[in-house]
Amino acid sequence: MNLEIHNNLEDKMNKTLKVLKDDLNSIRAGRANPSMLDRLTIDYYGTITPIKQIASITAPEPRLITIQPYDPSVMTTIEKAIQQSDLGINPSNDGKVIRLNIPQLTEDRRKDLTKIVKRTGEDSKVAIRNERRNANDTLKKMGKDGELTEDDLKAAQDEVQKITDKFIKQIDIMTENKEKEILEV
Repeated sequence: MNLEIHNNLEDKMNKTLKVLKDDLNSIRAGRANPSMLDRLTIDYYGTITPIKQIASITAPEPRLITIQPYDPSVMTTIEKAIQQSDLGINPSNDGKVIRLNIPQLTEDRRKDLTKIVKRTGEDSKVAIRNERRNANDTLKKMGKDGELTEDDLKAAQDEVQKITDKFIKQIDIMTENKEKEILEV
């Protein structure tokens, strides 16, 4: 039974890592990357819709992103969403395509972005630790109910801690790599 708990724990922690990876990809690092727009949504005929579902998003140059809506009537709505976002980019519109010129990051903006990366990493670590706590609570309950001996309980809890340490280390590596990417001039 405790193997099932460990497998469930790893699955949940893997999902947390995937969310972190998506969040880190959406933080711009001075280069044009279409995934920067993944979190942006607009009201499309009464439905909140991600921009990537209603437009073609490409990065033809290292400092340029182009957005070509499938429905030209949403052009101004997409522009407003970009302006109101935390991207710090002003869109330009030629009637058919929205262009986003990605400016060179200033030193202050780089520092702000590294703080965001650290905070995102810490949030992921908190989620991992919450999963650890839930798994340990389940194991303790099993110990009280007599499903596990004391030795088995201790071994299962040690395994939970090993799994947790492994994922915390992966989060540290991911955030460190993103910080290096942001600070790279």
